[in-house]
Amino acid sequence: MQLTPLESLDQLKELSQSESKQVILKHNTTCPISKGVLQRLESTDAVIPGIATIHVLDLHAHRDVSDAIATQFGVEHQSPQLLVLQKGSCVYTEWGYDISAEATAEALEDVGN
Repeated sequence: MQLTPLESLDQLKELSQSESKQVILKHNTTCPISKGVLQRLESTDAVIPGIATIHVLDLHAHRDVSDAIATQFGVEHQSPQLLVLQKGSCVYTEWGYDISAEATAEALEDVGN
């Protein structure tokens, strides 16, 4: 999977309006748990069917975007936190060590297309 920085409210708006599923990883650059989760998702073994890109949000650099995510999608701020957006809604969220490509793929199967 490709990792792309999420750095602005305009980018968030584009992601939230997308018809296809979009994945955001809220990443705390000083947290060892967050670093470990990011490394697992960067692994060549990490695959989420139908997802080519994970948008990585640096929480320290872009707290305004993190706050907008919490408000817009009604999710409590966590770190690290993975969210899947589709058609303006958050259809899946997970945080901490529970984040994995496998768990996300399973959850998205349950959500459907």
